Amino acid sequence: MNDQQPYDGYAGQQHQGYEGYDPYQQPQQPGQYQESQQYQQPGQHQQYQQQPAYQDQYAAAQYTQQWEGQTWDTGLQQATAEYAPQSQQYAAHQQQHAERRPPQPQPYAPQQAHEPPAPVTAPEPAPGPQPVLTAAQRARAEGRSPIIEPGLQPAALTALLGLLLSGAAAAGSYALLVPLVVLQAVTAAGWFRLNGMWPARQGIALAFAGALTADVALLVAGRDHGPAAILGALGVWVLLSLVLQLRSHADPDERLYGLMATVVSAALAVVATGYLAAEPDAVTIAAAAVAVAVLARALPLPTPASVVVALLAAAGAGIAVGGMTGVGAQGALLGAAAAVCALIGHRVASYDYPSRFVHFTAGVALPLSAAAPVAWVLGRALG
Repeated sequence: MNDQQPYDGYAGQQHQGYEGYDPYQQPQQPGQYQESQQYQQPGQHQQYQQQPAYQDQYAAAQYTQQWEGQTWDTGLQQATAEYAPQSQQYAAHQQQHAERRPPQPQPYAPQQAHEPPAPVTAPEPAPGPQPVLTAAQRARAEGRSPIIEPGLQPAALTALLGLLLSGAAAAGSYALLVPLVVLQAVTAAGWFRLNGMWPARQGIALAFAGALTADVALLVAGRDHGPAAILGALGVWVLLSLVLQLRSHADPDERLYGLMATVVSAALAVVATGYLAAEPDAVTIAAAAVAVAVLARALPLPTPASVVVALLAAAGAGIAVGGMTGVGAQGALLGAAAAVCALIGHRVASYDYPSRFVHFTAGVALPLSAAAPVAWVLGRALG
């Protein structure tokens, strides 16, 4: 009977708990349950005191039975049960994604003993093609003399232009004007290039315009007024050159250098107009003598010997041409004097490491332009 009493009491109490059960009633506290149990069954108090462990289990079971209705906790348990499969699927998906992810690089672990790498020597670049040096650059690099003579080709061009002047002078003033204009243009450009000023289009155009003005003035005034026409044109163009340089925004030293180059270029181009003012026979002898002297100077001989040969050849040419023009032996003097002026112009064109362009401009024109005043002066003296 003692073993059956707890069971009967539990059954009775269980029947009482479910009778008229309200799902929204508040659960009874364990303390209240013990009080009601003691009140209903006072005879069993001694037995429950003798078995405290069984009473605790019975109270816990009775307490648990009070919550077996549809309460908020059971709804939470059902929601948890519903989301459990989804949590498992999400965990499986994360595991598959982690397997597909590439392995992360391991952090760099510094070496205990770091040895500096051996220096890498860059391979030496292969020598490229050496630039071709001109004769002037080669002479300057080797420290040779700054005098470089034009050579045979410019001398041949000078001889050709001289022969054209000689033949055109016999034909008349207007025929002489054609090779003379070419000579004046090459003279203006050659002097600027000889002074290292290029392109210098404005200065070259100014000097060439001065020469053309002198030619026109002389043709209009005639040979008798040749010196006045030449000096007047030269004075006007010096004034224009001065005004041009004053308007320049360059440094004072550069402006002075440009002024001197412009004035000298214009003067040489205007002085060449002397061939128009000189006697035709004098022009014929002087131009032929210059052509022969320049060719003789270009021969591969030592400088003193080539100078002597050039003077002798010019004197011989003067005698020969003078005989054809009626001047006679006096043509030798005119030829030799013209050759001296031509050699001076040739020397000027050879100075300060000149380039080939200088040789084919100044080297061609300066010998003939320098001989023009001699042709006018000696032509009038011998005429």
